[in-house]
Amino acid sequence: MERRFDEELRSLKERLLSMAGIAEQSVGKAVKALVDRQAEIARAVIKDDIAINRHEVEIEEACLSLLARYQPEAKDLRFIAMVFKIVNDLERVGDQAVNISERTLELLTAPLLKPLIDIPKMAALAQQMLKDALDAFVNQDAERARAVCRRDDEVDRLNDQIYQELLTYMTRDPDTITRAVDLILVGRHLERVADHATNIAEDVYYLVRGTTIKHRLAGD
Repeated sequence: MERRFDEELRSLKERLLSMAGIAEQSVGKAVKALVDRQAEIARAVIKDDIAINRHEVEIEEACLSLLARYQPEAKDLRFIAMVFKIVNDLERVGDQAVNISERTLELLTAPLLKPLIDIPKMAALAQQMLKDALDAFVNQDAERARAVCRRDDEVDRLNDQIYQELLTYMTRDPDTITRAVDLILVGRHLERVADHATNIAEDVYYLVRGTTIKHRLAGD
């Protein structure tokens, strides 16, 4: 019975990582669609969200089944509870990729407002945070999880920088307002991706150490 339970836990982890791979790739594709002005890629990201949502439902059902059949305790129970939370964050990462793609389709109907420099930087950072958070999960690495949380401030700074720059465009030329607002929203969606990566990292830290680091990093 114990061996079967361990096998199902491994399968659960693999399914979670498969979902994570799709979500991470969706963010990258969404930003590529924006930078390269490729509507086809943006539409593909929106379509791929169906697979992410399907993964979420299947993984949640698997978690409920494990809880009902094995009634796990201690660390195994904490692991399944963390999977519940992580899968929700991954689903929302997929939603943010869809949001970026929708903004991209709007932006492609008009000329490029400005060269895109900070948004790709922000996207790369958020994607790396997500990847590192999931690597921390796979390797049960609390210190890597903590490092992910610390990088969230850098994403926030980039987002503020993007907002201030685009605000200048809008005040100088009202014709830029619609495009500037769409780009501001892209920045906000990427900030949310980083927030979800941070949530995952915090959950991993709790899973490994049994203590929370929420709201504590600044005072370490």
